[in-house]
Amino acid sequence: MNQFPSIDRDRALDQLRALIASGDYAPGDRLPPERDLMTRFNVTRTVLRKALDTLEREGAIWRHVGKGTFVASQGSGTTLADLTRLISPVQLTRARLALEPALAREAALHATAEAVAAVKLARARAFHAETWDDYEAQDDAFHRAVAEATGNVLMLSLFDHLNEVKRAVAWNIVIRSSDRPSRDHPSFADHDEICAAIEARDQATAHSAMHSHLAAVAARLFGDK
Repeated sequence: MNQFPSIDRDRALDQLRALIASGDYAPGDRLPPERDLMTRFNVTRTVLRKALDTLEREGAIWRHVGKGTFVASQGSGTTLADLTRLISPVQLTRARLALEPALAREAALHATAEAVAAVKLARARAFHAETWDDYEAQDDAFHRAVAEATGNVLMLSLFDHLNEVKRAVAWNIVIRSSDRPSRDHPSFADHDEICAAIEARDQATAHSAMHSHLAAVAARLFGDK
């Protein structure tokens, strides 16, 4: 076993950057599978994934579970790290209000039975969360399940990028006065309405319910409407 994993990680990171810079992979192209990269760079899966995590934070790549790792566009020069420094909670809220109701509407139109079941499961796990940290993780999972239910890889990628910024911008300024959400926390009823609308294929209600939910969350957390 290598006694210097950080050296391996840095070497893998340099090799990945060189691979992307070689010109063989344009923005939007999928990189080779992890197993191939592990063999190519002679590193473990753990080392490779740490290097990929670094590139994703830098905005050089994006990943989709079950699809692979893709080269990101570098045209704007603005990385996710830059966005977390530049965007305000108000701007974040406006971005969510623009994107996520549209995702809910698309989910109502395109969700498979399996996708609806995933949304319902995420809703139930959020309701039964025992701590705020657990609730926030399950709430993230609920909103991502809605995005996945669209069946649209590009829309899911947009959600993932927005959610990455949200984690850095929003939740680090929230102060909680209890150990966990109360059973009558307003978001639970909102989640129920969103889930029911998606299951009923009611696009208009899914859109409006998600918009109302996000606006109410913003009002509670940031005073932004």
